[in-house]
Order: sequence, then structure tokens, then C-alpha cells
Amino acid sequence: MTLVQPNEEMQAFVRKQLNEDLNTRESDLQAIKEWLAKQPHLPDTWDENRIMTFLRGCKFSLEKCKRKLDMYFTMRTACPELFSNRDINRPELAEIMDAVNIPPLPGLTPDAKRVIVLRGKTEKNLSNANAYDAMKIALMVGDIRLAAEETGVAGDVYILDASIATPAHFAKFTPAMVKKFLLIVQEAYPVKLKEVHVVNISPLVYTIIEWVKPFIKEKIRNRIHVHQDVESLHKFVPKDVLPEEYGGTAGKSQEFHDQWHKKLQDYLPWFQEQENIKADESKRPGKPTNYDDLFGVDGSFRQLSID
Repeated sequence: MTLVQPNEEMQAFVRKQLNEDLNTRESDLQAIKEWLAKQPHLPDTWDENRIMTFLRGCKFSLEKCKRKLDMYFTMRTACPELFSNRDINRPELAEIMDAVNIPPLPGLTPDAKRVIVLRGKTEKNLSNANAYDAMKIALMVGDIRLAAEETGVAGDVYILDASIATPAHFAKFTPAMVKKFLLIVQEAYPVKLKEVHVVNISPLVYTIIEWVKPFIKEKIRNRIHVHQDVESLHKFVPKDVLPEEYGGTAGKSQEFHDQWHKKLQDYLPWFQEQENIKADESKRPGKPTNYDDLFGVDGSFRQLSID
């Protein structure tokens, strides 16, 4: 599995987009490492490549990067249903992997964005899996990409294929689940979501989109595009980046999915090692995080305070 990295010209463009200064990025990295080492409730150290990805996702704002990292490790503790037992060979996870395609595509758009396709392959109801397992896999892929995007990309483009979406599928997702997942993605990961394209739309999916919108930031709501056919998708994503299933020339979606499945299997030791690398609320300066307060019983979201 190989993610094509930006060429030199693209890298220069990405650095400008992400406010990355070659002269100061190492000192910024060192500042975050020193800050991390001083936080009694957080890991003393972590992977430099992943920290750099957080810096890029935060456009090299040190304070924003601190908030994101604190939230990332806090969520690992707060949401064991999403961050523990991350073995892709477990039956409930393997069942999902057999039923969907989830691959980030190898190529980049001309403006250095990464494209990720999510598509179901079967209408049958999955007996062993629940919604949290599907969300867990998405976050596992995200954790791999924290290191795999070696020089950074200008943002992410998601293609959501709703062709086999059924009421039974969506019935597995409660508002609380969706809110928790979207808060993690938006507040704890250095994601720069540039576009969301929903293809093979149906009246049911329009309803679901409206249901989800209150849980996402306004700027992301404004980046959602719906498509009745793949031809309109090509106006946003070039054919040479897309898999054959969407009129593209990059290869088959299943092949990319299989490569990522293998990558998730290879990462098992890393996922196991990371089980205990998380926030320890008993050591947090001041009051420990109250998870009900963090997520907000009224559906709102409250930021962590960072020293």
C-alpha cells in the first residue's frame, strides 16, 4: 500500500497552505515535544512524524496543536469503545471489512488533496458488528495516515457512496454515537476536510444528511455536495485519481481496500502498544475531565483548557 506523496512543486504549495516554514518547523516540533513532556497527564513522548502531522493540521499554531493533542489522548481514555481492542482480525471488525470499501486512494488531486472512498458492498444486515466498530475502523485508518502522509497534504476529499444505504444500516447509528464520532474527528484529529461528495443519492440519504448536519461545523456543512451521477463528481475530482467504479482510471476500489486491510493487519502491534498511551485524568492539573461535561449533556461541546 503506497500513498503517493506530493512532488516538490506540490510540497511548496502544501507548505504555503499549511503555514509551514522550513526554517522554524523543527523548533515548533521541539516546542510541542517539550510541552508534552511537561504534562503529567499525557504521554511523555510520542512519534515525531505524527506530532508533525498535528502541527500541519493546525497550520503550525502551537496552542491549537496542544489543544488537539490533549483532546486526542483524552478521547483515547474517554472512548474505549473506539480506541481499544483494535485488532482488524476480530470477527466483528473483519465482518465490516468484508462488507465495505474504505480506502484512501493512492493518488492526489492537482491541488494536493487526498481522496478517500467509503462504499458498501452488501445490503445485508451485519450480525456481529455495531456502529462503533465501523467508526473504530475509520479512526484506525486515520491513525495510520498520521504517519503515512509523510510531507502533508492540502486536505481531504471524502466520497460517500450511498447506493446500498438502507434504513437498517442507519438504524445502527444513534445521535449520541454520531455526535461523539464527529466531535472526535473535528476536535481530536488534525483533519482538514475540504470536500464531501455523496454519490448515488436517494430520498433516504437526503434525510440522513439533514440529520447529521447539526453535529458538524458550518464550514464543513457548506462543503457537502450531492451527486445523482458520477459525471458531476468528475467536475471536482479528476478521473485519473478515481477508481474504475466511479468512471476513473486509477484502478479498482477493492484492490485499494485490500491493500489497506493488509496495512491494518500489519499495524496490530502498534495498535496494541498504543492501548495504554492515553490521558491519565487522575494526573491532570486542576480538575479531571468530566466526560459528560466534555461532550455536553445538551448536545453542545466544551473545549479542554490548556496550560
